[in-house]
Amino acid sequence: MTNILDDYALMSPLRHRNNWLKLAIVLFGLLVGVSSTSPITPFFIALCMSFTTIVLGRAPFKLYLKLLLAPLGFAITGVIIIAFFSGSGHELLSFELIGYPLSVKADGLELALLVLSRSLSGMCCLYFLSLTTPMIELFAVLKATRLPESVIELSMLIYRYIFVFLDMALSIRYAQTVRLGYSNFRRSIHSMGMLGSTLFIRTWEQGDKLFLAMNSRCYDGKMTLFEVHRPLRATELVLTFAYFLSTVILFYFTKNISIV
Repeated sequence: MTNILDDYALMSPLRHRNNWLKLAIVLFGLLVGVSSTSPITPFFIALCMSFTTIVLGRAPFKLYLKLLLAPLGFAITGVIIIAFFSGSGHELLSFELIGYPLSVKADGLELALLVLSRSLSGMCCLYFLSLTTPMIELFAVLKATRLPESVIELSMLIYRYIFVFLDMALSIRYAQTVRLGYSNFRRSIHSMGMLGSTLFIRTWEQGDKLFLAMNSRCYDGKMTLFEVHRPLRATELVLTFAYFLSTVILFYFTKNISIV
């Protein structure tokens, strides 16, 4: 099976740190990043989260970049639209495209950078959590917050079977490939249709097997989750407090600063 985020989270040294502290750091970063009126603070949060994930969490640098590229591509598309079609102030760039005038104004570029920085900080915060905390431990923390058990259990099953069916789809596709199922366009369309139909049938069968297996083990609508209690260390608290304090100070002193 292909490596998933949980594989890297299980190998991360930060896995053995307090989960509540990591969750607090992520929530703090998300709230401050969204609340910031200047791109400087969200970029600072993204830099700190990336450094912690790669250097302290030992996540592979290339993997981290690949994870950022997909959502960042959508964010950049929206940022380009915002930069060209919104804002006021003096023009920074102006040209014509197929006879249609386009221009980038100061306020529009400032807003585009703010949106990009907020998106980047949010992504870095979430990747920090997912690359340093196994999902089963995160589900246990969520259960301790008194979230509805049905929501947590449904999320667990969905998360688990996403990768079960992904592994199944990759196995089927590999079998089709070695039989030249994707040698031309016509065969590719036929193979993709067969892959979809087979995966649907396998999904149905796996659902039935799961239902029977859970009933045979006296499933009563509740899954037992054991939370791992890890003590807070003084160094962790000091570093977290320093990060919080520096971020809040930066947030306060840059709230009215424009970088354009």
